Amino acid sequence: MKHVNIYTDGSCKYNPGPGGWCAILVYGKFEKTISGGAKETTNNRMELTAIIEALKALKEPCEVTLTSDSKYALDALINGWAESWRAKGWKKADRSPALNPDLWEELLYLVSKHKIEYIWVKGHAGHEYNERCDKRAQDEAQKYAE
Repeated sequence: MKHVNIYTDGSCKYNPGPGGWCAILVYGKFEKTISGGAKETTNNRMELTAIIEALKALKEPCEVTLTSDSKYALDALINGWAESWRAKGWKKADRSPALNPDLWEELLYLVSKHKIEYIWVKGHAGHEYNERCDKRAQDEAQKYAE
């Protein structure tokens, strides 16, 4: 299996409000940056969208090292919370509705196709790829704020 490093970030002005996302995929010496945004969204939706779009860009099952500053996304994947929410009809342990079930459904499908190692990094702490993703995500959000 090919090994791909993926770095993602999402951004949202006013939360909810205009948002942007970015993913950088690195395979050997090749690097691809993808990004987008939405006029009315949340930071968590943009974080999930970045991961989804990065995984959708892969043409075949891969070994992936996914690096993100989103505790929301990574904790739900690593700890199996998203799978549990789905099994309970998109309800959390306290029976309140899980947010973003549309994105979680798509993300759970995509992660099942790959072997993924998850790495959390502190945001705005100088990690090169996280800083680049953050800048692009903010730029994308700004496009929808104007």
